[in-house]
Amino acid sequence: MDGPDDNIPQMRWAIDAIVRVNNIIYLCIAVVLVLLAVVSLYDVLLQFLDVLVGRTLTDNVLQVLHALLVTIIIIEILETVIAYFRTSRLQVRPILIAGMTAMVRKVLIYGLEPTDIIDVMGTVAVIAVLTAAVYLVGKER
Repeated sequence: MDGPDDNIPQMRWAIDAIVRVNNIIYLCIAVVLVLLAVVSLYDVLLQFLDVLVGRTLTDNVLQVLHALLVTIIIIEILETVIAYFRTSRLQVRPILIAGMTAMVRKVLIYGLEPTDIIDVMGTVAVIAVLTAAVYLVGKER
């Protein structure tokens, strides 16, 4: 009769296979994020050149800021993947910072488009919650 210890080698093999697949997926994500970060940085440089030769400085500067914030978001998500490879644990703080950066980007859009006060209040509330979460996660360490 099979006991509970007889299935342990098969269980370990299955867990190791799942971990390997998980690491391969994270590696693919890291490669895609690196490529996106390079392309995004290239976009920032192109838009910055437009600022130097453009006539409407304010709009062009806002476009550069938007592109730069997207690059920062990509890098923060990449930092999460790198931290996973270092520690085999998912880090929450870089994800929260990426969320805060996305919300700041959204606030910058409010200057360009007509917005509803409910949207602004919701964005402020999300930024407050993300800030508190970053503080609490940092305190937890």
